[in-house]
Amino acid sequence: MLNKRNFYINAKWVKPLKSNDFEVINPSNEEPFAVISLGSKEDTDLAVRAAKSAFIKWKETSKEERIVLLEKLLTIYKKRFNEMAEAISMEMGSPIDYSYSTHTTSGQSHLEDFIMRLKKFNFEKHFDSKSNNHISYEPIGVCGLITPWNWPINQIALKVVPALATGCTMILKPSEIAPISAMLFAEMIDEAGFSPGVFNLVNGDGAGVGTHISGHPDIDMISFTGSTRAGKLISKNAADTIKRVCLELGGKGGNIVFADSYPNAVRDGIRNVMSNSGQSCDAPTRMLVEKSIYKKAIEEATDEANKIKVDIASKKGDHIGPVVSKVQYDKIINLIKSGIDEGATLATGGYELPNNLNKGYFIKPTIFTNVTNNMDIAKKEIFGPVLSIIPFETEEEAIKITNDTEYGLGNYLQTEDKEKAKRVAKKLRSGIVYINGKGADSGTPFGGYRQSGNGREGGTWGLEEYLEVKTITGWK
Repeated sequence: MLNKRNFYINAKWVKPLKSNDFEVINPSNEEPFAVISLGSKEDTDLAVRAAKSAFIKWKETSKEERIVLLEKLLTIYKKRFNEMAEAISMEMGSPIDYSYSTHTTSGQSHLEDFIMRLKKFNFEKHFDSKSNNHISYEPIGVCGLITPWNWPINQIALKVVPALATGCTMILKPSEIAPISAMLFAEMIDEAGFSPGVFNLVNGDGAGVGTHISGHPDIDMISFTGSTRAGKLISKNAADTIKRVCLELGGKGGNIVFADSYPNAVRDGIRNVMSNSGQSCDAPTRMLVEKSIYKKAIEEATDEANKIKVDIASKKGDHIGPVVSKVQYDKIINLIKSGIDEGATLATGGYELPNNLNKGYFIKPTIFTNVTNNMDIAKKEIFGPVLSIIPFETEEEAIKITNDTEYGLGNYLQTEDKEKAKRVAKKLRSGIVYINGKGADSGTPFGGYRQSGNGREGGTWGLEEYLEVKTITGWK
């Protein structure tokens, strides 16, 4: 059993002021493998004081000084890459090969991209040649960073690195059910030699440390990734202090498959949904299929889902692992049952454990057909390996169904007609639209419309989230 009870505050690993043990569960076997502490208001206040004090000097450091430290951090990350992959696999159930190739690689990629963007970023700009006005980009201050369990190091890197790069100080609260990767990252920051108080980590749950952070009068910005429900609570709690709130929340992505799509569009869509055990906020969990190919698409989708293996996270190979926790497992199972009760057709999968497993939070790749967009399985974010297939007749109907949701994070479309692809993409109400399975490049902005959140992470946009913009007149 790993003992990870301490917090990282003011460049030291310190004991919690109040004992409050919490067991971290391995979702593959339902057994605890580590113990952390859930922090208190007093622990949070201690970290905030450290960050507030450190901000006075840290904000005055040069871009070049920060680049040197971030490059040291990158070198250390590469050195401890394997440890990070193993931690993520253990804490949230990602198959070890996927943890290496996707999760841990994402953290390195964000580090590399932010360093490159920082080198090019100009914090001082003259307004224009005819003006005596000067524009200055300045760090916003002390930041509260609250990260999720489904893409742990990906989201940590997307928040911590730009905050460091822009001269902010911070308190990181990772998810309490997947905190080990964050604590490993704190060790890397310590080894890199960042000034005391610049980066602080306090573990805790949303009701405790999360609430203290979001309402704290000495925190200038909150960046949160998680559920829409929690995002609303954070926004309300932050309102009294008028702090900046950047939210990356839930999604219910549509994947429009036109009759003229490329041959493997349906099968690729299935693999996309089921990867990470369906635990991605921008997963295309509603597949909209043109009626002329609907029957064929169902056959292909079912066949592909049945090819996907489910197994423990520590096993090498191409398979999906468990979902992260008993709470998530129960929520997903209940939504599968509600889909059956609502009259959707269960084409494959279901709520029984996979045949080869008798413990762990495992769910079969599940597909519903004959789904209408007003069913719960089409409206609610299931956050598991569950897909709804919905037929459509016209381009306009496909757009209408896709946009008929409270969310707006990621949508997808498949067609070999380039002009149609561009036309439809412009009409979809989401922060990103993926055409024909093409991924987003490093440094492109990521974020949502409507109840999928606000703000953008990644690249130059990610740096700007942590900056205030000042106009100075009479500069010349």
